[in-house]
Amino acid sequence: MTGSEPGFGVYIHWPFCAAKCPYCDFNSHVRHQPVDQERFASAFETELATMRERTGPREVTSIFLGGGTPSLMKPETVARVLDAVAKNWTVPDGIEITLEANPSSVEAERFRGYRAAGVNRVSLGVQALNDADLRFLGRLHNVSEALHAIGLAREIFPRLSFDLIYARPGQTPEAWSAELEQAIGHAADHLSLYQLTIEEGTRFHTLYAAHKFELPDAEASADLYAITQEVTAARGLPAYEISNHARPGAESRHNLTYWRYGEYVGVGPGAHGRFIEDDRRVVTFTEKMPESWLDLVETNGHGVIGGETLTRSEEADEFLLMGLRLAEGIDLDRFERLSGRALSSPRMSILQGEGLIAPVGNSRLRATASGMIVLDAVVADLAR
Repeated sequence: MTGSEPGFGVYIHWPFCAAKCPYCDFNSHVRHQPVDQERFASAFETELATMRERTGPREVTSIFLGGGTPSLMKPETVARVLDAVAKNWTVPDGIEITLEANPSSVEAERFRGYRAAGVNRVSLGVQALNDADLRFLGRLHNVSEALHAIGLAREIFPRLSFDLIYARPGQTPEAWSAELEQAIGHAADHLSLYQLTIEEGTRFHTLYAAHKFELPDAEASADLYAITQEVTAARGLPAYEISNHARPGAESRHNLTYWRYGEYVGVGPGAHGRFIEDDRRVVTFTEKMPESWLDLVETNGHGVIGGETLTRSEEADEFLLMGLRLAEGIDLDRFERLSGRALSSPRMSILQGEGLIAPVGNSRLRATASGMIVLDAVVADLAR
């Protein structure tokens, strides 16, 4: 994996989508009138400047434009946002700059515009490689459009990732294995592979509660997870995090910042940030409703509506929760520095005896494949 420093990232949230997917609980909104991108670009510039006042001078290690659907942004809007990041902090040449895109909103001209603006990595929301499941998932593209978008992205951008959702209704191990093989054949260097989960407040939550569809049970889902690990590892894209797979050196720099418990600012409606301010780690979160966020930024210079300063114990718990998602595990000395205490040796011995965690040399600890499946319980046990 490339370097082990946590990093300092900048996350930009574009909250608009052409349609709301039935499984999605992200802060995304559909607008039937054109979005005033000029006004949003100005607000992003303003909020970034306010965040710079709070963080002080820093060197950025990654930028991520997420959503929503950032590929609905004009390339000119993306360029303004990236220029504003560079105006406020040091942005070295060649750092990872990712933009999320939906295959249905992909145009070659727009992709080239993003590339000219500085984007060098695209993350495509493909989600499935068969049309029936794409319809079930509420996607606006079909397989042909997805493969076209993947081809364009590979042609225009140095780096590409795309997402798939598995453990779909009726999905067999054989079907998922074949779909994975097909995906790897098209993937450049990175895949994000998520199990379908039912989130409160989503359309799927309502339908699932009404027994309109069924998901694979726990045992079948575990089998699908195991197949995911086996196929990707055999094809040279091993898991470096529970749901993320990459060729060595192609891991997502920005997401590693989260999992390695680095710092990041979050700008835009509903964005979260975590960074050091006055020698303490603070959490920020902004107004979720896009138009309300705009009004706040234009009035106050930012849309932050809440946050907190974390205690040492809270920092240590977050560090455990994020770091044990990674194949590389956590640095035990860093946990001790954050928490002021060492992890309990008796608890570690019990979990190791159960095959859920394993030491990495003398200085690190990781979750095993079995531990990853029950990671929340492992973290809760270690954090006590």
